[in-house]
Amino acid sequence: MKSKWWWHRAVAVAVILLGTPPALAATRADKAPRVAKPRASVSPPILAPDLAIPDPSPDALRIRDWVAFAGDNNALPYLIVDKPSATAWLFDARHRPLARVPVLLGIAPGDEATPGVGAKKLAEIGPAEKTTPAGRFLARYGLAAGRQRVLWVDYTDSVALHPIPSDANKRERRAARMASPTAADNRITFGCINVPGRFYARRVRPLFTRKGGYVYVIPEASPLEAVFPGVRTLPYAAAPPATLEASRP
Repeated sequence: MKSKWWWHRAVAVAVILLGTPPALAATRADKAPRVAKPRASVSPPILAPDLAIPDPSPDALRIRDWVAFAGDNNALPYLIVDKPSATAWLFDARHRPLARVPVLLGIAPGDEATPGVGAKKLAEIGPAEKTTPAGRFLARYGLAAGRQRVLWVDYTDSVALHPIPSDANKRERRAARMASPTAADNRITFGCINVPGRFYARRVRPLFTRKGGYVYVIPEASPLEAVFPGVRTLPYAAAPPATLEASRP
């Protein structure tokens, strides 16, 4: 018994002095935890095709600057719908630009809705009444015909912002009009604002669902100051904040 005790003690001392035997080291190496392989980075989804989007109009740039300087959005997200360039410019509540996309607008030119047009059925609306009104609107989500949930821009006049309807007349070629590089053929709706589907689902809906937001529709026939009197407080020479760099999706 005494010799065995001394033998075990001698082995222990040898391990301490000489290190772990090769066989035991190999066994421990086999049981070492595996290191997880790093996951490949995933690129963010493309929200809209890389289209030749027209530059924003000078009036759209003035509204952009005025909203930021005056805090007119009341800490809510907002969209600038630029009728002259047929585009929509999305900003978060802190005035950071998120995307610019092409839009489809009312087929009739003009900046005011025809009185009572919101109470009419689509078949009753005449060609001259299919306008997208200009102005500042507090937009919120609500139900439209067919229990469809849309972003109401002007509920009284039945003007909403939504993707191209699935039942739109194919002869109108709405998708092709939206994808064209010019704004000249983007006038086709009854007055609503059609936007790209993925842009609506992945950008607009997450920002506007909870509290809504503002939509600024730039006029095409009226002076900007007549529709947005507050813009007079912003001098032309004012430099926009650094957060207002132009952005495209």
